[in-house]
Amino acid sequence: MTNVEVEHEATIWATDDIPTRMFYAGRRWRVTDTPTRLRDSIWSSPLTPGRGLYGWRFQATDEAGESLVFDVYKSATDWHVHHAYR
Repeated sequence: MTNVEVEHEATIWATDDIPTRMFYAGRRWRVTDTPTRLRDSIWSSPLTPGRGLYGWRFQATDEAGESLVFDVYKSATDWHVHHAYR
């Protein structure tokens, strides 16, 4: 897998607290697999130093048909894409 981007804001829509859609990098994405909840992760971030991050891993596909796997986490104010993989 190739890492695409790190630490970019995203808008995520959820159904029953599970991600279903996302707006990221100027594109609309539709979640196209079953998201995996990430808890007590080893991720770190300048926004949350010294503690694990709550987030999700899922595959999403944009309107042009490009699919990526995303690791996203929730900060105090919004969602961020921690990693995106091809």
